[in-house]
Amino acid sequence: MSKKVLLVDDEKTLAKALKFNLEKEGYQVDCAYDGEEALAKVEEISPDLIVLDLMLPKLDGFEVCQKVRRHHSIPIIMLTAKTEDIDKILGLELGADDYMTKPFNPRELAARIKAIFRRSTAANSGTGHMVEAHGLKVDLFRHKAWVGGDEVDLTAKEFALLSLLIVNPGRVYSREQLLKQVWGYDYYGDARTVDVHIRHLREKLEEDPGNPRFVVTVWGSGYKFREG
Repeated sequence: MSKKVLLVDDEKTLAKALKFNLEKEGYQVDCAYDGEEALAKVEEISPDLIVLDLMLPKLDGFEVCQKVRRHHSIPIIMLTAKTEDIDKILGLELGADDYMTKPFNPRELAARIKAIFRRSTAANSGTGHMVEAHGLKVDLFRHKAWVGGDEVDLTAKEFALLSLLIVNPGRVYSREQLLKQVWGYDYYGDARTVDVHIRHLREKLEEDPGNPRFVVTVWGSGYKFREG
């Protein structure tokens, strides 16, 4: 069955063009043109991925992202016409997995969506899918994680980061390597994207995020999952 994409943008001409391109890639695409309609569509169609514009009537993209994240871990790609870093960082803080600045090539959007779905499929195809370390248990097949028996609600990108690190304990990954392997393309050097997601991971997994026992910083190099 083809993947369902919810495209949220009040520029109807652009939305129709993107819908046309994504349907050519084999996706089922539904559109919403304001924030309230977007939230209703999420519950109605249960999309596999959301492409979410920042500037929307009724509820803006930040509000929609925040509300979706309260109940769902659906991957979200945020679209913005702004170039200020603060908008990109705020979107990531609220739970967006990725962002693109308008104008962009529709083929790049399709490539990013394909990369997200490809990683999900690869993770779900493994046979040895249970990993445990330091009281943390990760099910790579079902995309679930538990700390001390309590399930932790992770976004798609948070889970992808954790999965990569926990199956390679002790290996140090630079921010650039994490961008390439988890995001699946060249992210133009915005390493803060990784830092934001790592901080979110620690806030969800750690009793003391300032003194992590799972994902640790290797100063001047990057991050690793603690060995031993």
